[in-house]
Amino acid sequence: MHDSADRRVFLKLAVLFEGGVMAVALALGWAVEIHLFAMLRWNTAALAWGFAATLPLFALFLASIRFRPKPIARIHEILVEILGPWLAACRWYDLIVVAILAGVGEELFFRGVLQVWLGDVGWLKSLPGPDAGLVLASVLFGLAHCITPTYALLAGLMGAYLGLLLDVSGERNLMGPILAHALYDYLAFLVVIHLYRSHGADEFHDDHRLGNDAIAGRADASIDD
Repeated sequence: MHDSADRRVFLKLAVLFEGGVMAVALALGWAVEIHLFAMLRWNTAALAWGFAATLPLFALFLASIRFRPKPIARIHEILVEILGPWLAACRWYDLIVVAILAGVGEELFFRGVLQVWLGDVGWLKSLPGPDAGLVLASVLFGLAHCITPTYALLAGLMGAYLGLLLDVSGERNLMGPILAHALYDYLAFLVVIHLYRSHGADEFHDDHRLGNDAIAGRADASIDD
Protein backbone atom coordinates (compact mmCIF):
# COMPACT_ATOMS: atom_id res chain seq x y z
CA MET A 1 0.00 0.00 0.00
CA HIS A 2 1.41 3.38 -1.01
CA ASP A 3 1.93 6.11 1.56
CA SER A 4 0.85 9.19 -0.40
CA ALA A 5 2.52 11.59 2.06
CA ASP A 6 5.88 9.83 1.73
CA ARG A 7 5.47 9.73 -2.04
CA ARG A 8 4.78 13.45 -2.32
CA VAL A 9 7.67 14.41 -0.04
CA PHE A 10 10.13 12.18 -1.86
CA LEU A 11 9.10 13.41 -5.30
CA LYS A 12 9.31 17.05 -4.20
CA LEU A 13 12.78 16.52 -2.76
CA ALA A 14 13.95 14.64 -5.87
CA VAL A 15 12.64 17.31 -8.23
CA LEU A 16 14.12 20.14 -6.15
CA PHE A 17 17.53 18.51 -5.79
CA GLU A 18 18.01 17.05 -9.26
CA GLY A 19 16.30 20.03 -10.87
CA GLY A 20 18.67 22.27 -8.91
CA VAL A 21 21.68 20.32 -10.18
CA MET A 22 20.36 20.68 -13.72
CA ALA A 23 19.86 24.43 -13.28
CA VAL A 24 23.39 24.85 -11.90
CA ALA A 25 24.79 22.85 -14.82
CA LEU A 26 23.00 25.02 -17.37
CA ALA A 27 24.03 28.25 -15.64
CA LEU A 28 27.66 27.20 -15.21
CA GLY A 29 27.80 25.85 -18.76
CA TRP A 30 26.53 29.19 -20.04
CA ALA A 31 29.07 31.08 -17.89
CA VAL A 32 32.06 29.09 -19.17
CA GLU A 33 30.70 28.89 -22.73
CA ILE A 34 30.09 25.16 -22.85
CA HIS A 35 27.25 24.38 -25.24
CA LEU A 36 25.54 21.50 -23.48
CA PHE A 37 22.72 21.13 -25.97
CA ALA A 38 25.25 20.61 -28.75
CA MET A 39 26.40 17.50 -26.86
CA LEU A 40 22.91 16.02 -26.72
CA ARG A 41 22.55 13.87 -29.82
CA TRP A 42 19.75 11.32 -29.81
CA ASN A 43 20.99 8.69 -32.27
CA THR A 44 21.33 4.93 -32.62
CA ALA A 45 24.94 4.88 -31.43
CA ALA A 46 24.08 6.75 -28.23
CA LEU A 47 21.16 4.42 -27.52
CA ALA A 48 23.27 1.33 -28.14
CA TRP A 49 26.15 2.50 -25.96
CA GLY A 50 23.81 3.68 -23.21
CA PHE A 51 21.95 0.38 -23.00
CA ALA A 52 25.12 -1.71 -23.34
CA ALA A 53 26.97 0.29 -20.70
CA THR A 54 24.17 -0.29 -18.20
CA LEU A 55 24.57 -4.07 -18.25
CA PRO A 56 27.96 -4.39 -16.51
CA LEU A 57 27.01 -1.74 -13.95
CA PHE A 58 23.81 -3.52 -13.00
CA ALA A 59 25.48 -6.95 -13.12
CA LEU A 60 28.08 -5.75 -10.59
CA PHE A 61 25.31 -4.33 -8.41
CA LEU A 62 23.48 -7.66 -8.40
CA ALA A 63 26.74 -9.52 -7.72
CA SER A 64 27.42 -7.28 -4.72
CA ILE A 65 24.00 -8.20 -3.32
CA ARG A 66 24.56 -11.89 -3.99
CA PHE A 67 28.01 -12.12 -2.38
CA ARG A 68 27.67 -9.22 0.11
CA PRO A 69 31.27 -8.17 0.80
CA LYS A 70 31.21 -6.45 4.18
CA PRO A 71 31.78 -2.77 3.21
CA ILE A 72 29.25 -3.03 0.37
CA ALA A 73 26.74 -4.92 2.51
CA ARG A 74 26.67 -1.90 4.82
CA ILE A 75 25.87 0.30 1.82
CA HIS A 76 22.95 -1.97 0.96
CA GLU A 77 21.63 -1.67 4.51
CA ILE A 78 21.82 2.12 4.39
CA LEU A 79 20.08 2.26 1.01
CA VAL A 80 17.28 -0.03 2.18
CA GLU A 81 16.81 1.77 5.49
CA ILE A 82 16.89 5.30 4.09
CA LEU A 83 15.64 5.02 0.51
CA GLY A 84 13.50 1.89 0.80
CA PRO A 85 10.43 3.50 2.40
CA TRP A 86 10.50 6.46 0.02
CA LEU A 87 10.94 4.37 -3.11
CA ALA A 88 8.33 1.80 -2.05
CA ALA A 89 5.80 4.62 -1.66
CA CYS A 90 6.30 5.61 -5.31
CA ARG A 91 4.58 4.28 -8.39
CA TRP A 92 6.61 2.81 -11.24
CA TYR A 93 6.32 5.93 -13.36
CA ASP A 94 7.48 8.09 -10.44
CA LEU A 95 10.68 6.05 -10.36
CA ILE A 96 11.20 6.58 -14.09
CA VAL A 97 10.84 10.35 -13.66
CA VAL A 98 13.28 10.44 -10.72
CA ALA A 99 15.80 8.26 -12.59
CA ILE A 100 15.61 10.48 -15.67
CA LEU A 101 16.02 13.63 -13.57
CA ALA A 102 19.08 12.15 -11.86
CA GLY A 103 20.58 10.97 -15.14
CA VAL A 104 20.05 14.26 -16.93
CA GLY A 105 20.92 16.62 -14.08
CA GLU A 106 24.03 14.84 -12.82
CA GLU A 107 25.41 14.02 -16.26
CA LEU A 108 24.94 17.57 -17.49
CA PHE A 109 26.80 18.83 -14.43
CA PHE A 110 29.58 16.29 -13.89
CA ARG A 111 30.27 15.08 -17.42
CA GLY A 112 28.89 17.89 -19.56
CA VAL A 113 30.28 20.82 -17.58
CA LEU A 114 32.94 19.75 -15.08
CA GLN A 115 34.68 17.08 -17.15
CA VAL A 116 34.73 19.19 -20.30
CA TRP A 117 35.58 22.43 -18.50
CA LEU A 118 38.39 21.00 -16.35
CA GLY A 119 39.71 19.04 -19.32
CA ASP A 120 40.15 22.27 -21.26
CA VAL A 121 42.07 24.13 -18.54
CA GLY A 122 45.51 24.83 -19.98
CA TRP A 123 47.77 23.75 -17.12
CA LEU A 124 45.66 20.68 -16.42
CA LYS A 125 45.87 19.60 -20.05
CA SER A 126 49.66 19.68 -19.83
CA LEU A 127 49.79 17.21 -16.93
CA PRO A 128 50.99 13.69 -17.79
CA GLY A 129 48.70 10.71 -17.31
CA PRO A 130 44.97 10.30 -17.87
CA ASP A 131 42.68 13.15 -18.84
CA ALA A 132 42.58 15.54 -15.88
CA GLY A 133 38.99 16.55 -16.57
CA LEU A 134 37.85 12.94 -16.43
CA VAL A 135 39.77 12.25 -13.22
CA LEU A 136 38.73 15.40 -11.35
CA ALA A 137 35.08 15.18 -12.38
CA SER A 138 35.01 11.54 -11.27
CA VAL A 139 36.57 12.41 -7.90
CA LEU A 140 34.00 15.16 -7.38
CA PHE A 141 31.22 12.78 -8.40
CA GLY A 142 32.44 10.33 -5.76
CA LEU A 143 32.63 13.01 -3.09
CA ALA A 144 29.10 14.13 -3.92
CA HIS A 145 27.94 10.58 -3.14
CA CYS A 146 29.97 10.15 0.05
CA ILE A 147 27.48 8.12 2.08
CA THR A 148 30.40 5.94 3.20
CA PRO A 149 34.05 5.95 2.03
CA THR A 150 33.40 2.75 0.07
CA TYR A 151 30.32 4.25 -1.57
CA ALA A 152 32.30 7.36 -2.53
CA LEU A 153 35.01 5.19 -4.10
CA LEU A 154 32.49 3.12 -6.06
CA ALA A 155 30.66 6.26 -7.18
CA GLY A 156 33.95 7.77 -8.32
CA LEU A 157 34.72 4.67 -10.38
CA MET A 158 31.22 4.80 -11.84
CA GLY A 159 31.80 8.46 -12.67
CA ALA A 160 34.98 7.57 -14.54
CA TYR A 161 33.11 4.84 -16.40
CA LEU A 162 30.38 7.27 -17.45
CA GLY A 163 33.03 9.84 -18.31
CA LEU A 164 34.68 7.43 -20.73
CA LEU A 165 31.27 6.82 -22.25
CA LEU A 166 31.05 10.52 -23.13
CA ASP A 167 33.46 10.12 -26.05
CA VAL A 168 33.27 6.39 -26.73
CA SER A 169 31.34 6.69 -30.00
CA GLY A 170 33.93 9.01 -31.53
CA GLU A 171 31.87 12.15 -30.90
CA ARG A 172 31.21 13.96 -27.64
CA ASN A 173 27.66 12.91 -26.79
CA LEU A 174 25.98 13.14 -23.39
CA MET A 175 23.08 10.91 -24.38
CA GLY A 176 25.05 7.71 -23.72
CA PRO A 177 26.02 8.59 -20.14
CA ILE A 178 22.55 10.02 -19.43
CA LEU A 179 20.81 6.87 -20.63
CA ALA A 180 23.18 4.53 -18.76
CA HIS A 181 22.90 6.58 -15.56
CA ALA A 182 19.10 6.84 -15.68
CA LEU A 183 18.52 3.20 -16.60
CA TYR A 184 20.93 1.96 -13.92
CA ASP A 185 19.26 4.15 -11.29
CA TYR A 186 15.81 2.87 -12.26
CA LEU A 187 16.88 -0.78 -12.04
CA ALA A 188 18.69 -0.13 -8.76
CA PHE A 189 15.53 1.51 -7.38
CA LEU A 190 13.57 -1.65 -8.17
CA VAL A 191 16.13 -3.82 -6.40
CA VAL A 192 16.15 -1.57 -3.32
CA ILE A 193 12.35 -1.76 -3.18
CA HIS A 194 12.52 -5.56 -3.43
CA LEU A 195 15.09 -5.73 -0.60
CA TYR A 196 13.04 -3.37 1.55
CA ARG A 197 9.84 -5.35 1.11
CA SER A 198 11.47 -8.75 1.45
CA HIS A 199 13.02 -7.76 4.80
CA GLY A 200 9.69 -6.67 6.26
CA ALA A 201 8.07 -3.48 5.09
CA ASP A 202 6.49 -2.74 8.47
CA GLU A 203 9.80 -2.95 10.34
CA PHE A 204 11.65 -0.65 7.95
CA HIS A 205 8.68 1.70 7.72
CA ASP A 206 8.63 2.12 11.50
CA ASP A 207 12.36 2.88 11.48
CA HIS A 208 11.82 5.41 8.73
CA ARG A 209 9.19 7.27 10.75
CA LEU A 210 11.06 7.18 14.04
CA GLY A 211 14.27 8.42 12.45
CA ASN A 212 17.92 7.68 12.86
CA ASP A 213 17.69 7.02 16.63
CA ALA A 214 15.40 4.06 16.06
CA ILE A 215 17.67 2.69 13.36
CA ALA A 216 20.73 3.02 15.58
CA GLY A 217 18.88 1.42 18.49
CA ARG A 218 17.91 -1.61 16.44
CA ALA A 219 21.48 -1.99 15.22
CA ASP A 220 22.83 -1.87 18.79
CA ALA A 221 20.29 -4.44 19.93
CA SER A 222 21.27 -6.83 17.16
CA ILE A 223 24.94 -6.50 18.16
CA ASP A 224 24.15 -7.28 21.82
CA ASP A 225 22.25 -10.41 20.78
